[in-house]
Amino acid sequence: MAFPWLSASILFPIGAALFIPFIPDPGNGRQVRWFALGVALTTFLITVGAYLNGYDPGSSELQLVERVSWLPDVGLAWSVGADGLSMPLILLTSFITALAVLAAWPVTFKPRLFYFLILAMDGGQIAVFAVQDMLLFFLAWELELLPVYLLLAIWGGKKRQYAATKFILYTAGSSLFILLVALAMGFFGGGTPSFEYTELAVKSFGRGFQVLCYAGLLIAFGVKLPIVPLHTWLPDAHGEATAPVHMLLAGILLKMGGYALLRFNAQLLPEAHAQFAPLLVVLGVVNIIYAALTSFAQRNLKRKIAYSSISHMGFVLIGIGSFSDLGTSGAMLQMISHGLIGASLFFLVGATYDRTHTLQLDEMGGVGQKMRIMFALWTVCALASLALPGMSGFVSELMVFAGFATSEAYSLSFRVVMAILAAVGVILTPIYLLSMLREIFFGRENAELASHTNLVDAEPREVYVISCLLVPIIGIGLYPRLMTDSYKASIEALVARDRIAYAQVAPGAAPGLIRPAAPLQAPALS
Repeated sequence: MAFPWLSASILFPIGAALFIPFIPDPGNGRQVRWFALGVALTTFLITVGAYLNGYDPGSSELQLVERVSWLPDVGLAWSVGADGLSMPLILLTSFITALAVLAAWPVTFKPRLFYFLILAMDGGQIAVFAVQDMLLFFLAWELELLPVYLLLAIWGGKKRQYAATKFILYTAGSSLFILLVALAMGFFGGGTPSFEYTELAVKSFGRGFQVLCYAGLLIAFGVKLPIVPLHTWLPDAHGEATAPVHMLLAGILLKMGGYALLRFNAQLLPEAHAQFAPLLVVLGVVNIIYAALTSFAQRNLKRKIAYSSISHMGFVLIGIGSFSDLGTSGAMLQMISHGLIGASLFFLVGATYDRTHTLQLDEMGGVGQKMRIMFALWTVCALASLALPGMSGFVSELMVFAGFATSEAYSLSFRVVMAILAAVGVILTPIYLLSMLREIFFGRENAELASHTNLVDAEPREVYVISCLLVPIIGIGLYPRLMTDSYKASIEALVARDRIAYAQVAPGAAPGLIRPAAPLQAPALS
């Protein structure tokens, strides 16, 4: 019997977290944090083992499948598996979580509860990407909400209760759409209900039914991505969170929305996707421009980076709606790239706040001479975020642009207009990021801040965390196939399936924007 890699990666961190209350703690959390780091690193090694010992990146088939009938009367089964849509994000989740535990080293307030929640999130977030049952997906989606709420409400800033409450209202309220759609799809057609993706993929849902389900899921996943105007919880949450929670929010949480759009909206509801795809493109452009302009105007460092994240996720929407292999592959790479870059930027935000005790750019300045290593780390990560060639962000955004611009699904005028508008956001990004660096490190000197005794340069632990993130950022930027080959087959199968539905639906769905494409033969979804 093969080792249950995916089940172990989900259940091990959750089970290990249950032992945390029994770990002796003299009050500084030293023993607890080493235990949590060991668990997080072991979980990462388990996911790497899954990739190396049972995953074939050249296949679009579902792999590493583990299935146990759980509640057969309601069609619920413990069903996990991985393909190109999920395996890269499983690896990203365990990798970012391990670094987040290391970033949480200074936490001394209620360390047992803090690390318990971090490890519980680790298993819950891996489950979101690994489960192959829609009802189980909903349970995993909900499992992740409570730890985030408590991490915000207990360890957040001055407005932590407001931010945590807003987060739970937005995300828990919108997730009800997932439950309703799951029940509707599972019980569709009568008989014994089934919520497994492979069975839902072969059901003959009517076009109107697909449109209703797609709309509900778009709201649910649009909150998590987030899509403007469903985004307002994110700046508040980032504005009050601590550095390790920032890393989990930006590095993993937002990717759950993008993954779910690919898995459910694009893969299981292809006819509805053909009708909604132009809307996704428009919403992506709105995300890019609106969030870039808003980030440009922010004077709070955390909120500036938060809006930058929203802007970058707009490329994911454009790629998903592009109906091209290159564009959709770019959307997937953008999720991975932003997970790494966003985690690095927010970690640096936390490290900078620990020294300056302020998030207002007007109160910073003149600290570049005392924090030269910190300035160097900030500069490299900011250049990665503004898509400097040689960094992963450049490759992913270029793939989205090229894939959308060459897509046969849209008229030339629509592609030109959308590309020009999206380019506005791309131009704004280096402006607000580089001006931010100037204000933090070389702006008008704050005499009180400059004389602060805690104004020390980057510590070895902080350099190590950023280095771990920069290695894949630069590696992917120089040789993208390190990542794209791991999901290429699954993306091609997904796009082929969508283009068949698009050729049947699109001519009457969006006249003037979409034109029919030649029918393709798509491989069956396994």
